[in-house]
Amino acid sequence: MRVLLVGAGGVGSAAVAIAARRTFFETMVVADHDPARADRAVAGHGDRFVAARVDASDADAVAALCREHRITHVLNAVDPRFVLPIFEGAYAAGADYLDMAMSLSHADTGVKLGDDQFAQAEAWAAAGRLALCGIGVEPGMSDVFARYAADELFSEIDEIGVRDGANLTVDGYDFAPSFSIWTTIEECLNPPVIWEADRGWYTTEPFSEPEVFHFPEGIGPVECVNVEHEEVLLIPRWVKARRVTFKYGLGDEFIGVLKTLHKLGLDAVSPVRVRGVDVSPRDVVAASLPDPATLGARMRGKTCAGTWVRGLGPDGQPREVYLYHVVDNEWSMREYGHQAVVWQTAVNPVVALELLATGAWAGAGVLGPEALPPTPFLDLLTDYGSPWGLEER
Repeated sequence: MRVLLVGAGGVGSAAVAIAARRTFFETMVVADHDPARADRAVAGHGDRFVAARVDASDADAVAALCREHRITHVLNAVDPRFVLPIFEGAYAAGADYLDMAMSLSHADTGVKLGDDQFAQAEAWAAAGRLALCGIGVEPGMSDVFARYAADELFSEIDEIGVRDGANLTVDGYDFAPSFSIWTTIEECLNPPVIWEADRGWYTTEPFSEPEVFHFPEGIGPVECVNVEHEEVLLIPRWVKARRVTFKYGLGDEFIGVLKTLHKLGLDAVSPVRVRGVDVSPRDVVAASLPDPATLGARMRGKTCAGTWVRGLGPDGQPREVYLYHVVDNEWSMREYGHQAVVWQTAVNPVVALELLATGAWAGAGVLGPEALPPTPFLDLLTDYGSPWGLEER
């Protein structure tokens, strides 16, 4: 297996540190628009890793880099605005493809998350190539949990609700997101999507339906709200459930900042003219905040990603469970040198790549994680030293 990892930011760099401990691949080319960042990501990890430069917005450039290095699998670790050129560049070069966030939605035209990729599913299947989409933590591990619950824990499912919360703090900052603010703005300010079997997909208001969810391992109660996320678009395609939702524990202060950015137009993507220079307001916001990859030493606490499922167990009796994965920032910094949120995101595509390398996972077309058997994934995740948990509720 020869891997092209596009993006040497927080998640990409964490993926390198995780992959460096595994033997399933021959070469990993780590490419970024900033060659120095790619160099830093591969430094000290051995001669299987090669740094390169690439323009992630240029499908031809992605394809050319794939051909140059005889790439078999492309892992996309950049913002979702670059999904389509990387996705199409991988296809053009005959490589398989993985990402952690799907192509963007467009509320004004009714285009949902991932629609632009699913529109090309027949071509990928006909070519015998696999595009495994949404294989980070959320989406990704959460989707694997949904499939595992359907296969092993339930005879009927009323609701699958992905729930994400944390008790993380960042010393010295009043506002310092632990993940890409560009992506956070996109998913939090877009209309959230809900799935219901008798209605299909529909949208609601941002930050709607607040609920207090109790997270395990000392995190405790966190208020969660509806947010646009890929799981709601992926899970119903392969897992039968009456309702699918995604709620994120943001907190009043975080929600207030996002609402203010929206009110001021600072969430906009289209460039505005400032003193003779065209600049995207959202890019200005991102440039003004600390790089999430650099926050690890200042972060305290744990992050939890998981899937809550309610329905009937195999015995026909009511059952409610929460399948989850917790990462303690102190542990991830000590063991890998990367903060908890980016590490938790990065470990899942590396696990998936190893499953593809061994043949435990295989497929063709545009697939979500829930289209593949969950047990090999969960077993290998545990083997990576980061076990998952299950709570009866």
